[in-house]
Amino acid sequence: MTDLAAAFRARFGAEPRLFRAPGRINIIGEHTDYSEGFVLPAAIDRWCVVAAAPNGLGRLRVVSQTFGQEVEADLATLTPRGDWTDYVAGPAKTLLEAGLPIVGADLLIASDVPVGAGVSSSAALQVAVTRALLALSGVEADGVQVALWTRASENRFVGMPCGIMDSFASANGVEGGALMLDCRSLDATPATLPEGASFLLINSMVSHRLVGGEYRQRREDCEAAARTLDVPTLRDVAQGDLPAALRKLSGDPAKRCRHVVTENARVGRAVTAMAAGDLAALGDLMNQSHASLRDDMEVSLPVVDQLAAIAQATPGVHGARLMGGGFGGCVIALVDTAAVEAVQAAIVAAYGAVIGEVPDAFACRAVAGASEVFA
Repeated sequence: MTDLAAAFRARFGAEPRLFRAPGRINIIGEHTDYSEGFVLPAAIDRWCVVAAAPNGLGRLRVVSQTFGQEVEADLATLTPRGDWTDYVAGPAKTLLEAGLPIVGADLLIASDVPVGAGVSSSAALQVAVTRALLALSGVEADGVQVALWTRASENRFVGMPCGIMDSFASANGVEGGALMLDCRSLDATPATLPEGASFLLINSMVSHRLVGGEYRQRREDCEAAARTLDVPTLRDVAQGDLPAALRKLSGDPAKRCRHVVTENARVGRAVTAMAAGDLAALGDLMNQSHASLRDDMEVSLPVVDQLAAIAQATPGVHGARLMGGGFGGCVIALVDTAAVEAVQAAIVAAYGAVIGEVPDAFACRAVAGASEVFA
């Protein structure tokens, strides 16, 4: 971060403040947040860092080291461009529409959150930018409000109909733990990660882009099922009521309903397993989640299924599943900490032979959410 501050001074001739926001994993609870369900994310030690200073120009001047690009935009005329800049302009526009006195700013952005891997690089960028703009403008806000603003930015400005989970985890993560988040009430309960276990991410090397039809269609299917069942969202269908609900549904809405209801139940059981240190039970729930994402939510791909199967069959792995919105991205595996290096090498070799290239893989630890960084 010292290098980022020096680069900022060289480019803009001012002393910056530094803000960072983490990527996230989701242990379980996928495609449930936009149905106001339950999720179990953790912020991870991959960061988007923003060096920022006010410029007094009423405009944003933005340099991205990640994309090697520089852009400028007036705060009064921010419009979507359909690229990475929307994740900077969107938060600014959202804060302005909320009536906040956002000032023009120079921003230099760097990130080691993998893009397109399902670890919420876009949420990390938006949360970091939001934190920077709020601080430069003298506006205080808690992490819940930051998550609401960044979710609104992605929904309305970027055009991605996502739920609250990604932004919430990035803004509110807890050191060493996960958050069981109720996506309706936004109540978040810390959940301690099991002793002796680590989470390993393996990139399928299929980069997903969720702005588009497939993700939107899944949400529309869930909303159609809720309308048929005359409930606000599928969150309101209890697992015991699922057989009766499925008799009223057919086709894709029925499958989506089954996934959301059973996945919500799995989140609760996962928290219980974590509290008991029952890695076998937690891993089995993750395997069940993958099968449901594959068969009922239909957001996996054959090559991702191969990766999940390879991970699930590797000694030292308790369970593995597709993580994120789907159609590519990462598989998350629950691994004995003592075996992480051996497991990573085995999965990388086996899956690499399938795809003909070496996949990215890394273990991660849970960290606190977004903050200003002080030297």
